[in-house]
Amino acid sequence: MSAVLEPAMADLAAYASRVGERAAVAARDLAGISGERKNAWLNACAARLRGEQAGILAANRADIERAPAFGLNSAEIDRLTLTPAGLEKISKSLAEIALLADPVGEIIDGGVRPSGLSVRRVRVPLGVVFFIYESRPNVTVDAAAICVKSGNAVILRGGKEAFHSNLALYRLLRDCLEEQRLPADAVQFVETTDRAVVGHFLAMPERIAVTIPRGGKSLIERVAAEARMPVIKHYDGICHVYVDQSADLAMAREIIVNSKCQRPGVCNAAECLLVHERIAPQFLPEAGNVLERAGVELRGCQRTCELISGCRRASEQDYRTEYLDLILSVRVVDSLEQAVEHIQEHGSGHTDAIVTSDLESARRFVNLVDSAAVMVNASTRFHDGGELGLGAEIGISTDKFHARGPCGLRELTSYKYVVEGNGQIRG
Repeated sequence: MSAVLEPAMADLAAYASRVGERAAVAARDLAGISGERKNAWLNACAARLRGEQAGILAANRADIERAPAFGLNSAEIDRLTLTPAGLEKISKSLAEIALLADPVGEIIDGGVRPSGLSVRRVRVPLGVVFFIYESRPNVTVDAAAICVKSGNAVILRGGKEAFHSNLALYRLLRDCLEEQRLPADAVQFVETTDRAVVGHFLAMPERIAVTIPRGGKSLIERVAAEARMPVIKHYDGICHVYVDQSADLAMAREIIVNSKCQRPGVCNAAECLLVHERIAPQFLPEAGNVLERAGVELRGCQRTCELISGCRRASEQDYRTEYLDLILSVRVVDSLEQAVEHIQEHGSGHTDAIVTSDLESARRFVNLVDSAAVMVNASTRFHDGGELGLGAEIGISTDKFHARGPCGLRELTSYKYVVEGNGQIRG
């Protein structure tokens, strides 16, 4: 297998067609494979990851060395970087996915009709998933694991900035498929950095059941515009933390610092802090000081700037920006209702949180904020498949059809009706 395929422009369509055809065949074979065999593959991958760390980390170093040439900032390089501890975490994630219930064949509901027909609604795989993503090589393993476990073949198209890391991980996954006598083409990696190939995959609804883009807004907009099959996506992660007038201020400080600073370059990091005017004079000076000590640049409304000396004035665009960096927009609001209005106007429907000691305020916020996840007295960083008990996720959707929130095993299935009779005919 060559390190990099760079086919001539005229060959990209043929290359994509071959990959798609092999994936479709693998998906048909995979649909009938038992959960035990899929779990054996997951555990084999976990063991091999532990045994082949040196080679994977060497491939990752090659990508990190090239990162400045691609213009990656510090947060993006953090997302790109693999470490021994990180690889161990990936291995544990594989083992955890193996312990999850296999969704394929699960009976969702059913019963017996007056005609005597037995009707069951049963989970089935979607088929072939085209997964296109940027920067984070750990996602290569997560995506492959969750697709195969849910009975789907996957075509992985990672970003050029993580090419060597992704290729090393893909080869490990494929080798384990062959060792476990599973369809090797159940996991395929697009081995060209030519962006034009993406369009050819997006034009294959006859082979690809769904496309899942995970990356910057421009990538997702392109996929949504060009795809001829369904797309599971979110455009932005403009996540808010609203500190209500009844909030425990120490709790609120910890939540906003964690939401913003733990990993600023991910989609569930907070990008905007909203503070009720009654507690703003108490809360903002100290919270602002803590955030600034953590390296956060604050951009706020006029009232915020009056309370935090180092805060610069926010523009309207700031409140609509997913920074993915140590930058936070701040606004003082008159009421919970104004906070909700701000979220509705500027948010992206991803993750929004309230910090409050008032049960009625929590109830109103939860009912009024229409986001994929609404947090009460908890960091936005918990909007994650693993943290919510779903195991690994392939992405977070802000759509309402067919999946919303973290897309885990069940979100990568559909269903069919199985009807059994004993000779019934319809009159």
